[in-house]
Amino acid sequence: MRKRGKLRTRVIGGFAAVAAVAGLTMPGTAQAAPAGWSDCPSQHVCFWTGDNGTGQMCYWSGDDPDWRGGSIRCSWSSSKRAQSVFNNGTSGASVSYYTGANYGGSRGGCTARGGKGNFVGNSGQGYFLRSHKWAC
Repeated sequence: MRKRGKLRTRVIGGFAAVAAVAGLTMPGTAQAAPAGWSDCPSQHVCFWTGDNGTGQMCYWSGDDPDWRGGSIRCSWSSSKRAQSVFNNGTSGASVSYYTGANYGGSRGGCTARGGKGNFVGNSGQGYFLRSHKWAC
């Protein structure tokens, strides 16, 4: 378990957070009831509303400063908490995620390439996330 600010993530498979470089922004998509971790496309970071890559999913191949108000939107981010994450990137970059727009608010954590896990803080209820970037 790695603690970042007030929020915690549990990373499965022993992956630790590392520093990285920013990626390019591309559209994210929300899907209902994906099959799990395997639904996360290569070179993307994915967030789900359920544990272990279940529930609704949004994913990106680059930075997004505002999941709710920008040209790329995660439809469930204002009403549901992110409960799990998978960094399926291939460039070696880690991904940081934040509770506020424009990388503000609390930093929810940082997940290294290949890292996946469930958010364990906030009594296991996940977090309302609003932005992320490919750098820690």
